[in-house]
Amino acid sequence: MTTTKTAFATAVETAAGRLMRAEQTRTPVEPVRDLIGDAHVDLAYAVQAAVLERKLAVPGRRVAGRKIGLTSVAVQKQFGVFQPDFGVLLDDMVFGDRAELPLAKFLQPRVEGEVAFVLGADLPAGATLVDVLRATEFVLPAIEIVDSRIAGWDIKIADTVADNASSGAVVLGTTPKKLSDVDLPSLGLSLEHGGEPVSTGVGAACLGSPANAVAWLATEVARRGAPLRAGEVVLAGAWGPMVAVPEPGTYLARFEEVGEVRVTFTGEDA
Repeated sequence: MTTTKTAFATAVETAAGRLMRAEQTRTPVEPVRDLIGDAHVDLAYAVQAAVLERKLAVPGRRVAGRKIGLTSVAVQKQFGVFQPDFGVLLDDMVFGDRAELPLAKFLQPRVEGEVAFVLGADLPAGATLVDVLRATEFVLPAIEIVDSRIAGWDIKIADTVADNASSGAVVLGTTPKKLSDVDLPSLGLSLEHGGEPVSTGVGAACLGSPANAVAWLATEVARRGAPLRAGEVVLAGAWGPMVAVPEPGTYLARFEEVGEVRVTFTGEDA
């Protein structure tokens, strides 16, 4: 048993080091599933935690929230991964509407439109949909910039979980909406580039409702010892297919009743 634990610990540290190297050198690396297995989700979350521990060792860096990935069937089909996962948002990953970000800041960026929940109360394990509705102070339109340290986006569930759910950054709108004022499952999304829609979706595509996704997340993170806290931002998951960002340009997400948010990728150095 001790030998097995030692082997697991070594695999976790090696995988974490590989992902950190990709971020530091701005060069994608081979998948980590050769180290931790194709479907060993708990080991993959251990890798995620090891990477985050290193990042949070930087003075002043803190957790700003969480993100849920792979909630949309359209996105699941894109990658052949058919279960949700989650990652952590750090403070330097969060930007405001109309942010201008160097494309070189990312390795293989893609964008997707979703709604961010801002919590006004803690959410414990076993949180129900009603608990989520009570705890949510407001929601904001968001564009998530999804990024992968894995070369060619060659990912399975273990790879994306270990890689912090393929997190890059998030751009948030600045007009809060109360949940009581919107019917999220029925709302539509249009993600536009160059004035043309490049991805569309509806709130119900996110596990039936984005609020259902937050309830799922509350239990998952609490049972792993890191429950959702008041003040955190939670990206509830995509409403439609993610879109690759191969060159500088502006992307605009329009949500019925929730508003819009945009981000511009520039050709400047990171």
